[in-house]
This record gives sequence, C-alpha cells and structure tokens, in this order.
Amino acid sequence: MARRSPDGPRATVRQLLPHLFADRGTLALAIVLSVLASAASLAMPLVVGLIIADVQAGEPLGPSVWIVLGLVVLSAVLGAIQHYLLQRMGESVVLSTRRALIARMLRLPIPEFDARRTGDLVSRVGADATLLRAVLTQGLVEAIGGALTFIGAVVAMAFIDWVLLLIVVGVIAVAFGAVGALAGGIRRASGESQRRVGALTSAVERAITGIRTVRAANATEREIAAIDRESVAAYRAGLRVATASAAILPFAGIAWQVGLLAVLGVGGLRVASGDLTIAALVSFAIFLFMLLMPIANFFGAISAVNQALGALGRIQEIVDLPVESDASAAAGGAAGSTGASADAPAIAFDDVTFSYATSAEPVLRGVSFEAPRGARTAIVGPSGAGKSTILALVERFYEADAGAIRVDGEDVRDLDRIALRSRIGYVEQDAPVLAGTIRENLLLGAPDASAADCERVLRAVNLDEVLERAGLDAEVGEGGVLLSGGERQRLAIARALLAAPELLLLDEATASLDGRNERLLREAIDAVAAGRTLLVIAHRLATVVDSDRIVVLDHGRVIGVGTHRELLETTPLYRELAKTQLLV
Repeated sequence: MARRSPDGPRATVRQLLPHLFADRGTLALAIVLSVLASAASLAMPLVVGLIIADVQAGEPLGPSVWIVLGLVVLSAVLGAIQHYLLQRMGESVVLSTRRALIARMLRLPIPEFDARRTGDLVSRVGADATLLRAVLTQGLVEAIGGALTFIGAVVAMAFIDWVLLLIVVGVIAVAFGAVGALAGGIRRASGESQRRVGALTSAVERAITGIRTVRAANATEREIAAIDRESVAAYRAGLRVATASAAILPFAGIAWQVGLLAVLGVGGLRVASGDLTIAALVSFAIFLFMLLMPIANFFGAISAVNQALGALGRIQEIVDLPVESDASAAAGGAAGSTGASADAPAIAFDDVTFSYATSAEPVLRGVSFEAPRGARTAIVGPSGAGKSTILALVERFYEADAGAIRVDGEDVRDLDRIALRSRIGYVEQDAPVLAGTIRENLLLGAPDASAADCERVLRAVNLDEVLERAGLDAEVGEGGVLLSGGERQRLAIARALLAAPELLLLDEATASLDGRNERLLREAIDAVAAGRTLLVIAHRLATVVDSDRIVVLDHGRVIGVGTHRELLETTPLYRELAKTQLLV
C-alpha cells in the first residue's frame, strides 16, 4: 500500500518495479543494447590511445581510424534502437497502468465517488500515469547503461593510473552525497504538483459541466478567476519541481569540471615526472569525459524516479482501495435472512437505519415497509425525507447501518451485486444521458438488444419524433445536451425498460415531463409493469394515487402505509400534501 505522509500518499521503489518489469523481454533487449553501446564507447578511448602511440612511433593510422569510425557508427545505431525500445516500453507502462487504474476506479464503491472530485480522478488517469513513462525513457534503463559505462571507464582508468582515479572518485562521491540529500525534495514537490494538477482539472471540469448555469448567473469571470488561481497554484508547484530538479543538475557539471582540472593538473605533473605517458593521459581524459553522461543520467534518473514515485503514490492510493465487491457488509448477511421465496414480498425493509459518511445524522431511522410482488408501491414525502436513499440501498450503492433489506426474501448483503442489479431497472432522479448516440445509451443495460427492440421502447416512451428526426445513431451531446430535459428523462426510462427487469425503481421518473407526455409515459409504464414490481418515488401525488400501496416518509421515518384513500384518513402529512396539490 502507498505510504501516507503529510504531503500526501507516497509510493515506494518496490511498488514501482512491477511497472518497469511488465515487459521483461523488451527490457532485457534494451539492457543488452545498452551494454553493447557502452562497450563500443569504452573501446574508443583505447583505440585513440593506440592512434596517439602510432603517431609517436610513425606507424600508419588507417586501420585505427576506421575502427574509431566503426565504433562511433555502431554506438549511434545501438543508441537509436535502444531509444525506440525505451519509448515503446514507456507507452506500454502508461497503457497497463491506465488499464489497471480505470478498471479499479470504475469498480470503487459509490461512497468513494461521493468523497472525491471527478477532475482529480481524471487527472490520475492522465497526468499521473504519464509520469511513469519518464522512468523508462529518461531514467532507469539509461541509468543502467550509464552505470555499465561508468564501471567500465573506472576499471580502465584504474589500469591507466590509480592516483588520478582516486582524485576523480573523491570528487564524484561528494557530488553523489549532495544529490542524495536533495532527492526527497523532488518527490515531495512532484506529489504536490500532481495534486495541484488534479485540483485544476477538477475546477475546469466543474466549470465546463455547469457552463450554462455559470453563464446564466453571470459568473463566467468569477469561474475564470477561480480556475486561474488553480492554474497559478499548479504553476508554482511545477516550479518547485523544476527548482528541486535543477538543484541536482549542477553537481554533475561541477563534479566533471573539478575532476577534469584535477586530472589535467596532476596528470601533467605525472607526465613531466615520467610516471605517465601522453597517450595514457589522453585516454584517461577521454574516459573522464565518458563519465559525464553516466553521472548526468544517474542524476536524471533520481529526478525521474522521484517524480514517478510521487505520481505512483496517487495512483496506488486508488488501486489500494477495495472495489465494490470487496466492500460487502459482514459475512453471512443479516440475521434472519430467509432465502428466495415465491411468497416473500419483492422488497422488504426491516428496521433499516442509514447515514451517509458526510452526515452525522441518520437519513433513515428504523424504516420498515414491504413492496408486494407484481404491485406498484409508491414512496412519497417532503424533500430530504430519505426517499432516493431507499432506492440506492436496494441497488446496494450503500450498505445499511442496521436492519435488513430483502429482495424476494433474500438479504441483499447475501446477493451478488451483478445478479441483484440484473433483476432491477433503475431510473435516477435527473437520470444522466451519457455522451454518445441514442443507440449507445439504450444498449448500456441491454447490449444484445436489436434495433427493433430499441425503436419499440423509444416509441413506448413517446420519443417517436426524436427517432424519426435523427435515428438511433444520432449524437445526444455531452450529458444529453442536444435533447430537451423531458427527452433525456424519457431516454433514461427507455434504457431501463429495454432490459425488461423484474423490478423497476423509478425516482421522480416523470418530473421533467409536461402533462401530455407524463400521461403517455404513465400508460407505457402501466403496459410494461404488467407482471413486474414497481417501486416509485414521486413528489406529484397525482402520478401515484392509483398505486397499490403508498409509503409516506418524513424525516427518515415511515409515518404511514396504505392506499390513497386510506392515507387521506389516517396520515395528516399525506392529507396536507394532497390538499396542497389540489387532490382533495
């Protein structure tokens, strides 16, 4: 699990390794190419030394020059192939990470989505996952190749002159110690930068999603200012990453320049004393030049790995969360679960209490009622009474804090969620229409439905005009913006009807319809409802007065159950609602 720190979740190198080793074959090939390129590079100073010796001895230079050219070309070709492999591996790492993250994210329990901002989740799939690519393309494998070059150069330098090598090693050790002290700052700065990018994405997503409300409220400039503040915060966080990374880079240059000056100074003295030849000094200097790239790669790898760990911490935070199937209530279900029974009510609430994580007060308080099989049961009551929460608990979007909810006599906590939801058609209040076509929206719950079936349910909910005007493959726009409010609601109902479920849950299904379309839709639902159970929430009592059973809810408690006529006589709140709506 990603560790938490005051700066946010932090991953470990151990958690990063599986991402890097996902494509072991390509990784091994890239490392082999890196070894060959390093070997070609290491051979060049030795050949240059031979050339200098040949010049001093008056020998011909032809073969040695061709060898140097061949080594240069070979090193360049191997480097190009390695670069391609690293880029491909980087893209593969991003793809596999995004797949795992998306698969996990879309299976999270609903309360997790309540507690998190959409834009921040989107940012983890986009920007955070992309940072992992840098570990391969800019960091780890190049650092491995650089390490081989570094080791080879050091060994060669030891054979040439161990005194000069000790000077170089001392300078490099000081530089490495300073870089190690700075590495933690990069990780913290990177984590903060990614969080700021997530906040910026959330702000943009909020403004775009509610753009009509923003414009109507003349709040465009305020929203721009709010997003600008998030942009500036992300910019400043990015600068902190750049500052922390830039603080590392000078050490490579300083180490190389100090080492070079020391080698030239001390080496010159050793040449003058006869302890070292000019050819050996030149070869040693070239090897010193070759150390510059590995050191820079190593420092770059430290920066890339720490940035990746900051991003991976945010990714791992989501991956480590339990998915919905793991978020069940206590094993074994509630006491008294009876198992499926043809005589049991379709839905039964038994002393159910529930509160949201963000609220200290219960939304439902000891709610008990039954919805008979094959009948229409309506739930009515003032806003905030807990009506929509009842449907969410039937769908197992949330788990009851106490009591039991049964479907066909079985405690829902003992039922597989997929099997449970396959028996239920659910139309939310303000049911969303997904970006795409009408056909894609309809097939969401019934992917194997035919075009004829789709047309049938559209006509059943009085969407004939939309069907004739645009057809099944017409785009509905983001959030269904190309449809009217009533058309969006009817499309959502058609989507539920297409799956022909045993149980229909309708949350204010007719709220966005005019009188004519409401009547037509009620007739369509009546036709579809034959032999099925309906649990309907409504504010307008006129839509549910003919229900077989009406449950009156107030402040999370059931205060009345009966038919319309019975409730008029026994339940003052229902009678008051009916009078307000001119039904008595």
